[in-house]
This record gives sequence, C-alpha cells and structure tokens, in this order.
Amino acid sequence: MTRTALVLALLLNLPATLSARPQNSSATHDQEAIREVMDLERQSKEAAIRRDVSFVERTLADNYVGIGPLGAVVTKADTVAARKGAQLHYDSIEISEMVVRLYGNTAVVTARAEVKGSELGEDFSGPYRFTRVWVKRNGRWQAVSYQATVTR
Repeated sequence: MTRTALVLALLLNLPATLSARPQNSSATHDQEAIREVMDLERQSKEAAIRRDVSFVERTLADNYVGIGPLGAVVTKADTVAARKGAQLHYDSIEISEMVVRLYGNTAVVTARAEVKGSELGEDFSGPYRFTRVWVKRNGRWQAVSYQATVTR
C-alpha cells in the first residue's frame, strides 16, 4: 500500500466524532490530537520496517511496557536492544480498522495489523490486533503501553 493510500485508509477510519459538523475548540483540539497520534502510528509502522532505533528511543516512555502475542513483557530497553540487534525483521505491516480514543492527555489506539516478518529467523507473519496507549507529556506524545494478540 502506498503512503498516500495508507494515510487515506487511516483517515477513513477516524471515529464519527470527526464529522463535518460545526466544531467547538475542544472538538478541534481533539481532532488535532487524533491526527498527531495517527501520524505517530504511521511513523511507528515505518520505523519498525526500517528498524529505526531513534524512533523508539524518542517515542517510548522510560516506563514503557509492551506485551507480546505470547505474553512476553518487553521494556523500552528491550525494544531498543531488539532494534539495534536486528532481532526483529518486518517485511511489511498493513494496518486497518484503526480507532483512536482520547481521554484527556491519553490516547488509546486499537487496530488490526497484517504482518510479514521474522524474529531471530523464525517467521511470525500473520494477522494481529493491537492496542497502544499514548500519553502527552510536556507537549509530546509518548507510548507507555502496547499489547499485541495473534488473530485468525
């Protein structure tokens, strides 16, 4: 999927709160926050494919906790080490059904991902659902939690 098609697909999946009706400043602020988080999700996908270490160093909170599809708990340090060591290799990640819900300075993202990749040479390709929690601190969004589940 091209970058333009991905952005279009993500925008088409915005919640109903982003309709064309007149908006107050709170709704406009929420729209901007949703756009920011959706852009971070797009960047996260691209960074995973490119094995971009700086992205995770910059966007994961120091107290970040991820839970893998098999229940493994992963910290920010684990994630950085995995990227540096090239343990994970993604050939492609196709995101769909993304929904961003805002709760003050917290955004909860849920989505489907069709993944092609391997970890330490072992294939983990397939369909997943994931949840990522972003918190806006000092004017910037940081991922504080992530959980992925294998689906059929």
